[in-house]
Amino acid sequence: MTDDIEHFADVGSLDDNVESFLSHDGGDGRDLYGTLKQTLNEHKPESSKGFSFEEVGCIRTRNKVTSCHFSSDGKLLASAGHDKKTVLWNMDTLQTESTPEEHQYLITDVRFRPNSTQLATASFDKSVRLWDAANPSYCLHAYTGHTAHVMSLDFHPKKNDLFCFCDSNYEIRYWNISPFSCARVSKQGGNAQVRFQPVIGRQLAAASNKVVSIFDVETDRQTHAFQEHNGVVNYLCWDLTGDYLASVTEESVKVWSLASGECIHELSSNGNQFHSCVFHPSYSTLLVIGGLRSLELWSMTANKSMTVTAHENIIAALAQSPVTGMVASASHDSSVKLWK
Repeated sequence: MTDDIEHFADVGSLDDNVESFLSHDGGDGRDLYGTLKQTLNEHKPESSKGFSFEEVGCIRTRNKVTSCHFSSDGKLLASAGHDKKTVLWNMDTLQTESTPEEHQYLITDVRFRPNSTQLATASFDKSVRLWDAANPSYCLHAYTGHTAHVMSLDFHPKKNDLFCFCDSNYEIRYWNISPFSCARVSKQGGNAQVRFQPVIGRQLAAASNKVVSIFDVETDRQTHAFQEHNGVVNYLCWDLTGDYLASVTEESVKVWSLASGECIHELSSNGNQFHSCVFHPSYSTLLVIGGLRSLELWSMTANKSMTVTAHENIIAALAQSPVTGMVASASHDSSVKLWK
């Protein structure tokens, strides 16, 4: 348990010449990086000329934050961790409210149900709890049955009555929300993180020690086993199309192609101790990586990276909203920050 707990235990502006840093695919020339309401710092005039990445909001908690996730419409951000409760941040009003501390131990993961105000939390107390952000004062359901710490969970993007979670004993359970039932138990798979393929949800990615496994959701058959990492994989993220998957160890981040089954991009942490990553919501070739205290902005096609000072401790989780273009970072320094 100690090892598992340890695992969970400034403003940057980029070069005006954005083309020298990343390929701007899918952009329409608009300033995608306007200010958030109630932003404390005004953007510098030159930041509107090209790509910028600046802190536009921050909330503080009492303890380490291990996870964060945006709702599908981008209007809510959920974060959770050692406080044993979930903080819900309204992106329009910047007001927050919290769920009760019904978990007995720290929360390891939080995920919104697609196109819904409902969300679920996984915990070291061997349970998963379902909540509704519209009325977060009580838990809708508690899912039990695991004999070990529940490390991660995710909702299926299309069958949004289906979600799964993994525990530290490599067991993956698939649950139906309605009717309330366990659909399947898989003894093979992940002990660190599980993430469904976006859009179609045909595949499930699972991190386990130094291996990233891809499973067919319908048959439970392993379709890929990415085994090139030298360190323990503790974070996964898909690109928005579901064609590419990024996996993170403290030493490096690798990007995999599902079509070829090969690693197509790799970046060494060079001592920064990578912990999390997310594909930028507006620039598909840009990967945002969470390190020890800083964010690394990595243009995969140009193979260039830039460092943004961000937190005072490990950046344990990252989230993004394609609706708002916002990126969120959750840290062991007891804060969650918004970037745009």
